[in-house]
Order: sequence, then structure tokens, then C-alpha cells
Amino acid sequence: MNEKRLELAARRGALGVRIAGQREALARHARGLSPLFAGGDAALRGIDWLKLHPGAVFAAVAAVVALRPRRAWRWAARGVFVWRGWQKLRSLLH
Repeated sequence: MNEKRLELAARRGALGVRIAGQREALARHARGLSPLFAGGDAALRGIDWLKLHPGAVFAAVAAVVALRPRRAWRWAARGVFVWRGWQKLRSLLH
């Protein structure tokens, strides 16, 4: 029984060394993606800020509508078009 435990301990140690090497290799390969991840993190922080400050979003939309109503309607129409397309695509994929 001791022999089997020793063999398992040796295998576990070898796997630990192998896993550590794989982690290092993954870290090396992921360094190139770091700017992309940083950009994604910044976008998520911006979305979180918008969720916490809905009044700012409302004020910005109200300002655009007040200053440039035609442009606001045009963008609203585009938004509706994109939203409907997304809903259609989503329904086709499910």
C-alpha cells in the first residue's frame, strides 16, 4: 500500500510541475492580449458608471433632442432598426 501512495505522490508532484509550466506559458501568451482586456475592462467600468448615473444619460439625451431634434430622431430610427434586427437574429438563433 505504501508503494502505491508513493507512486501517486510522485505523479501528483509531476502534474504540479507540468501545471506550473502551463500556467507560465499561458501568462506569456496572454501578455499580448493585455491591452485588449484593459479596453474591455474600461468599457465595463463605463457601463457600470452609466448604470449608477441614469440622470446623466437622461440629461445627455435631452440635450441632444433639444439642440438637434432631427438628428435625434434619425438616431432613434437607426436604434429601432438595429434593435429589431438584433431581436430577429436572436430569435433565428434560438
